[in-house]
Amino acid sequence: MIRVLTLSMAMLISLPAAAQQASSPQTEATAPSAPSATPASPADSIASIVDTEFPAYDANSDNQLDKSEFSRWMVALKGQEMKTTGKTLAPAEITAWADGAFATADADKSTSVSKAELISYLSGGA
Repeated sequence: MIRVLTLSMAMLISLPAAAQQASSPQTEATAPSAPSATPASPADSIASIVDTEFPAYDANSDNQLDKSEFSRWMVALKGQEMKTTGKTLAPAEITAWADGAFATADADKSTSVSKAELISYLSGGA
């Protein structure tokens, strides 16, 4: 579910740019047509979000998220998801969910999650 929320957030972030492009029509006389750019993949959007948000949760600035740092981020995302969907979970259920997410995201079992591991986890292992 967190992956769906993350992808939804990435799409919402890109909407203003798409709307801005649509609202500024260009004519052939005023601007040459540029080749169309390849749209960013969801993994690229997730990587961008992780790069932007990672420092806010990496309290000790070691470029790794320990279980506490990771859980704080995931609980914040889960809170946003619950507001959006209207669903609720007991605090113990949220903690259990965050613990499971950490175990899954820590692919190398180093007891910390790197940016690459987080991007892979949020991208569905892609």
